[in-house]
Amino acid sequence: MGICRLGFLVGFLWFMAMDCMAQSNTHHYNFVLQQAQFTRLCETKTMLTVNGSFPGPTIHARRGDTIYVNVHNEGEYGVTIHWHGVKQPRNPWSDGPENITQCPIQPGKNFTYEVILSNEEGTLWWHAHSDWSRATVHGAIVIAPALGTTYPFPAPDAEETIILGRQRVPS
Repeated sequence: MGICRLGFLVGFLWFMAMDCMAQSNTHHYNFVLQQAQFTRLCETKTMLTVNGSFPGPTIHARRGDTIYVNVHNEGEYGVTIHWHGVKQPRNPWSDGPENITQCPIQPGKNFTYEVILSNEEGTLWWHAHSDWSRATVHGAIVIAPALGTTYPFPAPDAEETIILGRQRVPS
């Protein structure tokens, strides 16, 4: 291979790498876990919420994006967050080949998760991985196709995220 062809190949590969990196975005979220009074079906209970809501916030991103979620635990017990359906070799507490459990975020402490979306598309979910807190600490991850691509079906007229769960917390 001549020097000109090699230079062209290196330049082309660099251009393609820059093009791919330009299409992915970084998103930052803050989750504050705290006890709150919440009423459902005429019954009020104290439960762990995320940013005061139940279910917690929906994360929106695109295929190939990176998400940073800084979790502040103001609850009474240690908690971890699991990014369900996200394959992450660098984050072994997610659904990857080395799925192990991370140490819980202790009360009064925080931890920042790096969630790398590689080939995921569609709606996934995140949830607590700690005893009863998984009943109230959860939310959706809506992953759109990468920029310049579409889902493999016609675009819907509208979208609505529905999370099914049940409020089961200790009395």
